[in-house]
Amino acid sequence: MGRKSDAKERLLEAAGDLIWENSYGMVTIDAICEKAGVKKGSFYYFFESKADLAVAALEEDWQKEMKPKFDAMFSASNPPLERIRLMMQSSYDCQKQMLEENGQILGCPCFSLGSEICTQNEPIRAKVQETLCRMVRYLESAIRDAQADGSVGPGDPLIKAKAVYTLYEGSLTEARIHNSLESLRILPEMVMGYLGAPIAQAS
Repeated sequence: MGRKSDAKERLLEAAGDLIWENSYGMVTIDAICEKAGVKKGSFYYFFESKADLAVAALEEDWQKEMKPKFDAMFSASNPPLERIRLMMQSSYDCQKQMLEENGQILGCPCFSLGSEICTQNEPIRAKVQETLCRMVRYLESAIRDAQADGSVGPGDPLIKAKAVYTLYEGSLTEARIHNSLESLRILPEMVMGYLGAPIAQAS
């Protein structure tokens, strides 16, 4: 029996990397195939278009990378504010590693893709929206639990979660634009300040 091909997985990984490092508009199917080491005919065996691949790559990244990480950070074994702090710290750590390895901060791949292409492609817009809503739900749950234990004041937890997420994505975008970690370094303090909880409470 022949060896099972991993061409599809390589295309998904190559697309995710290239779009994140550059932009959706700049990356061609030829470039994706070259990076993946896959022939163009094989690309069209798995995917109808670059947009189809981008949607699949977002879901692949969520299932294999982001969801396990968020599940760990937002585990019920962590105090509610600690869950939120871990998310903010993770963004700093990830971008710091990129800066050290590549000399460039790349920000959030999902948010970058969505802001570039969401008005031009409905399937991509829908997948980006789904992914961002997933992250907001983690925050909403943590804020609801923090309200229950008294570490965060009353108020609609979904509205608070959306505001925290706006701070999170805005800081990542600013870091990418300026190629500086400063906005991410102060992000935990900003978030805890907005929630009315001293940062020490999240440790």
